[in-house]
Amino acid sequence: MEAKRVEKERAISLRKKGFSLSEISSILRVAKSSASLWVKGVPLSRKAKQSIEQKRSDARERAAATHRKQVDKKLTDASIYGREVVDKAAINADTARLLCAIMYWCEGTKIRRSEILGFTNSDPLVIASFLSLLRAGFSIDERKLRMTLHVHDYHDPGTQLRFWSKVTTIPLSQFHRPYRKPHTGIRTREGYQGCVSVRYLNVDFGRRLEAIALAFLNKEGPIV
Repeated sequence: MEAKRVEKERAISLRKKGFSLSEISSILRVAKSSASLWVKGVPLSRKAKQSIEQKRSDARERAAATHRKQVDKKLTDASIYGREVVDKAAINADTARLLCAIMYWCEGTKIRRSEILGFTNSDPLVIASFLSLLRAGFSIDERKLRMTLHVHDYHDPGTQLRFWSKVTTIPLSQFHRPYRKPHTGIRTREGYQGCVSVRYLNVDFGRRLEAIALAFLNKEGPIV
């Protein structure tokens, strides 16, 4: 009992000096729960309170930094895994058609009787990948490709047209006049290049892509 009383008095003394519960627990080699019980309600000076709060803040920052490192490591591992999967995949004309069709099913025009293929997105990588798969999987007439660009009023239309022409390798002559959306003034999206719609002037292409996607979906995951 005497030993416990001495430990408690030391815990109270350390607490009054601004030591954290973790530090008290480590110094006295007791459970943190015991240290918390002993120092509960102990009056603290302003200096002690500031010291304890600073240690709490430092501990939170260390925990956040550790968490960020763990997340970064997981993201790096996932990125390596993704590259390995893609590097092993054989992208031939058949797989290009399938991947193109799945992308179209997710982001393409969902009008069943539409006579023109339409694909809209604001991510340059998505647009470039779709066109790359379209070109690799099908024999298309490049002259039938059309682009419509939607930009905000803080964009320079000429700059954005040149950007998307480079991304898509489609000449500016095949771009329609950009549609400028009114800016709400609330915020400007940093790095946002506008949204682009790809059109292919062929009466059957959209239907064919939908048919491929549906055939794949029904084969791999039929509704029961």
